[in-house]
Amino acid sequence: MFRNVHTRIQRTARWAATALLLPLLTACIGTPEGVVAVQDFEADRYLGRWYEIARLDHSFERGLRNVTAEYAWREDGSVRVFNRGYNTEDLEWSDIEGKASFVDDESEAHLKVSFFGPFYASYVVFELERENYEYAFVSGFNRDYLWLLARTPTVSDALRAEFVESASALGFNTDDLIWVDQSPMEGDRQE
Repeated sequence: MFRNVHTRIQRTARWAATALLLPLLTACIGTPEGVVAVQDFEADRYLGRWYEIARLDHSFERGLRNVTAEYAWREDGSVRVFNRGYNTEDLEWSDIEGKASFVDDESEAHLKVSFFGPFYASYVVFELERENYEYAFVSGFNRDYLWLLARTPTVSDALRAEFVESASALGFNTDDLIWVDQSPMEGDRQE
């Protein structure tokens, strides 16, 4: 009798824990109000190297320059995410690998990315140069996360202005943008 009660208590505790943790684990995979993921997205064309041109500051990239992101298919069908940048304080390269998968359909540019176990965050491409996938405007799950990515380390002033205008119209604080230093470094091995 006591064993059944104990088992029921354990089961109830697991369900309660799951009910409490599930919203925390999924809360970060939404999109900011008004931000709409690109449709008719072609993941194969998006793979490869991207240079970070601009970003809103956050702790995990603070002080980094020459930041790149590499995307490639993994054997399990998810996307390998490899981010790399030069830490100006430590004077060394810093990198991290994660994985991403589509939140819904692969034709919608809304992915969830994880660098730490079961914790995922949104990666929402809301603007994309469609002909050659030369640049992308990317948001996180809220307006604290914003990036301008490009296939080249520099972009035109017109594209910078377009990015600021588009992001401002969506409520992002573009006054706080960091324009990432992508100038070549001596001994740089940007494989």
